[in-house]
Amino acid sequence: MVRRVLGTAKLLIGVVVLLLLAMPSTAGRITLTSSTYLCSGYQGCAAAGYGNAGYRQASGTMYWKMYAGHNCTNYVAYRLIQSGMPNVRPWQGDGNASNWGVAMAGITDQTPAVGSVAWYKPHVTPAGSAGHVAYVEQVVSDTEIIVSEDYWGGDFYWRRITKTGGGWPSGFIHFNDRVVAPTTAPTIAGSAAVGSQLEVATGAWSPSPTSVTVQWLADGAAIPGATAPAYVPTPDVKGKTLTAQVTAQLDGYAPGKASLATAPVAPGTFQQTQQPTIQGEPQVGSTLTLTPSAWAPQPAKATTQWYADGEPLDGATGGTLTLTRDHIGKQISARVTASSKAYLKSRSNAPATTAVLAKPVTFTTPSKIRGKAQVGSRLVAKVGQTRPKDATATYQWLSNGKRIPKATNPTYTVRKGDLGHSLTVEVTLERRHFRATTETLGVASVVTTVPELRVRPEVKRGRVIVDVRVKALGARKPAGAITVSIGNRTVEGQVVDGKAHLVVRDLRPGKRPMVVRYAGTDVVQPGISRSTVTVTKSKR
Repeated sequence: MVRRVLGTAKLLIGVVVLLLLAMPSTAGRITLTSSTYLCSGYQGCAAAGYGNAGYRQASGTMYWKMYAGHNCTNYVAYRLIQSGMPNVRPWQGDGNASNWGVAMAGITDQTPAVGSVAWYKPHVTPAGSAGHVAYVEQVVSDTEIIVSEDYWGGDFYWRRITKTGGGWPSGFIHFNDRVVAPTTAPTIAGSAAVGSQLEVATGAWSPSPTSVTVQWLADGAAIPGATAPAYVPTPDVKGKTLTAQVTAQLDGYAPGKASLATAPVAPGTFQQTQQPTIQGEPQVGSTLTLTPSAWAPQPAKATTQWYADGEPLDGATGGTLTLTRDHIGKQISARVTASSKAYLKSRSNAPATTAVLAKPVTFTTPSKIRGKAQVGSRLVAKVGQTRPKDATATYQWLSNGKRIPKATNPTYTVRKGDLGHSLTVEVTLERRHFRATTETLGVASVVTTVPELRVRPEVKRGRVIVDVRVKALGARKPAGAITVSIGNRTVEGQVVDGKAHLVVRDLRPGKRPMVVRYAGTDVVQPGISRSTVTVTKSKR
């Protein structure tokens, strides 16, 4: 009887030992060389620095219709829901751990991944007849992983597993751990500077995502509204490092992410689109105007500075500049400086003017020439009124455009050499601090000369022989038509080499008037001589 009792006791002890080996717990753990328990129990794991993602407090709830409490399937379902999956079992039918890899065979393989489910078939250590599932926390290598797990009727653990010696999962179920991976890496084009556009090329991904989004960050903080591939840095991010966070998403896959960083954002630069120019006459009394400059972007502030021969003019900072005597002989230029917060200053130079001229002396009433343009006559240049009134006049007479030596007085006596020429006078008005003004006055006609007629009649019976000599200052041996009229008789002839010989016939006796008319030429004026002759009777 004692032997039977002892035998029964030994049998019970053996069963207990086998049960302890089959179901890890705080009291009895798997002693496989391929597994290393890192912690046990919610409290013990927390003390060792290994969390349970809040399952300790949430374990009383059923997830994916699994049994609550210490249960491998409920724990893993909870973790998958925490990672973004809905609280709906992805398949219909048996929820035992042994069925997970069968029901989800399409996403089950032999490749471990963080967030994947380590799946054990029935009776594959450490699983019992219902199989087992665990959550992959870390992939050390293709042959070493770390999982967290809970057991039906057991406790919570973290465990390190190696592929050698048994205990390696039958497969890995990839519900939402598969990552959309880039096949062509995203890139950023452009320079990181305020106002200069940056643009992300989002690259290519596999498998093809349903959406690719971009979020720009400055020094790690998301920039509100900056969710487009293109981004223009604003002044408030100057000096900060920009990051373009690219996220590729596809249902059933973990999002693929890439972060692209730039250098610290440099100050912006203005692009000049219109150069300023100076409008107006560069002379004393004139007002110069600066046309507007233009930049892209338009600056917050633009200041102007005027210069004379490169030296800044005190207080000359407006859009206009009125020229004074101090500017005479100097070239005027201007510079516009654009500035805005977070931008480098930009300077735009207006080309310099020609040297500033003094204000000219002006005529307020016209000038005139008095006198006749004929040899021996005196011409007088009469200057009109001027501004300023005390301007000094100088004169230069010209004949056919050539200066007449020593003819520099307001009066000029026409000389024989001027015959047939056009006479003009240049009147130059000068005044200190004013620009000299020259006015050219012209005589209305070319210079002519007045003829002198010397008439010598010779009376014969019934006729008169008339000899005419024509002389004129400046005109040697003038020619031209001539007529002699005695009484009612008129004879026409020509003056040749200053002489003419005409005979008037069939005259009645008596005292008769005699008129000699010389027609003149283009330079010799017409002339006339009047006298009387006494005609005698002709012989019969």
